[in-house]
Amino acid sequence: MDYKKYDIFSPMIFVLLVLVYLIFSEIAFYYHLNELIGVDQFTIVVILLGIVFYILGMALSNYFLKNREISVNTEKIDKIFSERMVLSVVIIGILLQIVNLIYLGGIPLFSGYLKARAATRIWLLSYLIFLPSINILIAKYDNKKYYLLFLLGLLLFVSTGYRTTAMAIVISVLITLYYTRDLPWKYLILSIIAIFILLLAVGYIAVMSIEWQTWSSTPIELLFYRAGYTLQVLDRAVFLQGSTHGQLLYNTLMGFFKSSDPRVIVGSTTLGYAHSTTSTIFGPALLDFGLYAMLLQMIIIGFIINLIYKVQDNAKNIFIALYAILMAHLIIWIETGPTDLVVFLYYLISIIILIYVVNLKKVDNK
Repeated sequence: MDYKKYDIFSPMIFVLLVLVYLIFSEIAFYYHLNELIGVDQFTIVVILLGIVFYILGMALSNYFLKNREISVNTEKIDKIFSERMVLSVVIIGILLQIVNLIYLGGIPLFSGYLKARAATRIWLLSYLIFLPSINILIAKYDNKKYYLLFLLGLLLFVSTGYRTTAMAIVISVLITLYYTRDLPWKYLILSIIAIFILLLAVGYIAVMSIEWQTWSSTPIELLFYRAGYTLQVLDRAVFLQGSTHGQLLYNTLMGFFKSSDPRVIVGSTTLGYAHSTTSTIFGPALLDFGLYAMLLQMIIIGFIINLIYKVQDNAKNIFIALYAILMAHLIIWIETGPTDLVVFLYYLISIIILIYVVNLKKVDNK
């Protein structure tokens, strides 16, 4: 089975996973997990429109690249991303996370109180530099010893109790390996199963370790429940369009420095009380500015992710790592939504690198 001819991690995987997410939520609604009741049909129409405009963004990206030759200044890349430099940054990221855990005085994965304080400025800096550097290190330099650094970093970030960061590390490294190593299909399948198990384990342990929560559920039930619950939050967002007047975007960009969480605003707006809540990739833009803003967001995301995909497919090198990072977070955004400053910084860094080292020369096909 030559799975690579299908390129399973192309930008279209986002569309497939959104549909899978809808199936998971429908299972939760069917069994009324924790009294979930379902969503309005118009909400499903909004999701489908979002998918259509994401694909439209991809098409616009293809049109932009038509008759353009992609060339890369490898000298600039090798000078900036030397093995010693990238390795040093990986180690600094790991050390910063160790300092963060010492500062917290415990393991947030096993305590809701510690988890509430785990996203410090040290944590942000650690994650901001570790994720791209470990992917670049693995993409550019084939040394099996670097997998130990990946596992150590993963363990440290799992210990913070944040499921999304752990998943971003694992998924991005898997995508990087997919494009840089000749992985047998059985290892790919085993890796996907391992990611699924990690998703269940981290999410379940983190929820069950919250001291004030009183309900219980199996890991599988929790997985389906989260999908259904988040879709119901989106359902409310669809009928509360424009109610936050840009607060979510502002707090995403500036909230970390003000110690505010945009997801709490999502909860306050849709549920009526302060609670950190996700609303899928479509929810925040709907709450901030309405349907047209959400559709514009999906076009922009489709354009950028497909552009970087085409560059990495042509130029390889560090662009594989950049694409892996953005695609991993796009997959995670299906549930959480674009309310993370660090991911916006990854997009900004990727665009700056594209401008600095990539030349899109117009060619005449006549």
